[in-house]
Amino acid sequence: MSNELILERVVPLPPAAVWRAWTEPELLMRWFCPAPWRTEEAQIDLRPGGRFSSVLVGPEGERFDNVGCFLEVDAPHRLVWTSALGPGYVPKADTGEFAFTCTLTFEAVDGGTRYTARASHADVDSANRHAEMGFHDGWSQALDQLVAAVKGHVAEG
Repeated sequence: MSNELILERVVPLPPAAVWRAWTEPELLMRWFCPAPWRTEEAQIDLRPGGRFSSVLVGPEGERFDNVGCFLEVDAPHRLVWTSALGPGYVPKADTGEFAFTCTLTFEAVDGGTRYTARASHADVDSANRHAEMGFHDGWSQALDQLVAAVKGHVAEG
């Protein structure tokens, strides 16, 4: 096993629409975590070193505050963020169960966008824990929700 977990799919949206879903808080809150969980808050300061945070709430009222920072912002093709650092690249004393860096790429292809999410962990054990938590199923479900949210947002006007 590797220290990376990867989800890759072609989604029926243009890269700019996928980019907006990841970078506009009101859109991100519609899809970011797999149901029945919901995203209650999102803050996005879209620049290297800028804040990327969310508050996830579970069906029993469980609450997870997630704060990280952006490392790379290349609209609408590549977005990199990490849970290991806070805004301004400040190291975090507590990164939760494990820290990881997420590299997202959005490549225009026939039929839409090749969406690639790569979660890089410090070691194989951390990647295994993330996989056991349901990385592939959860991120895949969230991606389905992203597509539905963007299509619904466009339909709303």
